[in-house]
Amino acid sequence: MQYIDKIKEIVRLLKESQKTLALTGAGISTESGIPDYRSPQTGLWEKHDPIKTASLSALKKDPAQFYAINLERWTAYNNAKPNPAHYALERLEKTGLLLGVITQNIDSLHVKAGSNRVWEVHGHLRTCHCMSCKAEHDFSNLAARFKGGENPPRCLKCSGILRPDVVLFEDRMNEDFFQATQVISGCQLLLVVGSSLTVYPVAGLPGVAKQIVIINKTPTPWDEEAAVVINESAGRVFRDIMAELGEQLPGELGNTAENH
Repeated sequence: MQYIDKIKEIVRLLKESQKTLALTGAGISTESGIPDYRSPQTGLWEKHDPIKTASLSALKKDPAQFYAINLERWTAYNNAKPNPAHYALERLEKTGLLLGVITQNIDSLHVKAGSNRVWEVHGHLRTCHCMSCKAEHDFSNLAARFKGGENPPRCLKCSGILRPDVVLFEDRMNEDFFQATQVISGCQLLLVVGSSLTVYPVAGLPGVAKQIVIINKTPTPWDEEAAVVINESAGRVFRDIMAELGEQLPGELGNTAENH
């Protein structure tokens, strides 16, 4: 099937589906300047062992090293801007063709793009909390304390160590994940965007959907089960999907994406 025929088929599936969701991974955010995790040579986990650097045990064992390795990268995530793929999913939700987005990303770009229904199954970087007294703080407070020389950043109330509200390796899944497993029940069409579909339990979610479409630069374990597979950048594909639908992205705001 030629590329343009795949775009037309995705649009047909979108129009016919009564319940469509998107499942997004790191690949949707690369055009916003955020590196993905598993691409050969360039993926973040090619450079760092996540169990040694981004796990709950790493945080507890050496919180200062944990923040020295991770915080600059996370702060850059918070400075990134949505790209055309994020805006397209927001627009599909507004037009009623998409129920919402289940995302593995912690970068808040779906929220920034204006999507209303977003299940952030690996958490986010908007808030943090104290590991001792559980007091909640803005993530910006954690970042500012670290930038001011406080490592590890500590709670203003009890001096306990702060941690971001993300799901680290070895953490239990969060409430958004359990909500997502309920929301996806009865899903007729799942748009998988920028996910390698190798990280469980999230990688098992496509098995619930009646049909899946995969938009990812590299192959995934679910490709043979998909109605359509496109190995292209998410931004290009969604620009073409929206054009086929006769929809324009808001001011092509994706062109303002910053690199970090």
